[in-house]
Amino acid sequence: MFENLNWWEIGALLLLALLIFGDRLPNVINDGLRMVRNLRNMARNATGDLSRELGTDIQLEDLHPKAFIRKHLLSEEDEQAIRKPLQSMYDNLRSDVTGVHDELKDVAKAADLRTPTPRPAVATPTATPTTPPAPRPSYDDAT
Repeated sequence: MFENLNWWEIGALLLLALLIFGDRLPNVINDGLRMVRNLRNMARNATGDLSRELGTDIQLEDLHPKAFIRKHLLSEEDEQAIRKPLQSMYDNLRSDVTGVHDELKDVAKAADLRTPTPRPAVATPTATPTTPPAPRPSYDDAT
């Protein structure tokens, strides 16, 4: 939960909490911990009630609808029978999206003004001096 915070930021948050709540800070922490305990007990009771009603052992992780259906309502054969037509549709859709993505990359590469395009070679007489080509407009100038 606090993996993005360093020790200075955590200390600043604690100091801010102390300034906001003052003498009530221990009571606020105690109330927060009591609320977390009550939520855990409610979840434990709900899983116990579901286990008794369904006649099977249910863990808290099993309450996710997909996991619940997979574990308690479908057999492996049923799951494969449902997955097979959907898998082919998924594969077809994925190949179509990949093709569109590749075409968009090609169009973006062709329209990119930053990359120099090859110019056809024109025979120039050696007696006339060549002038350097005009600078190409940048992408920022085009937008």
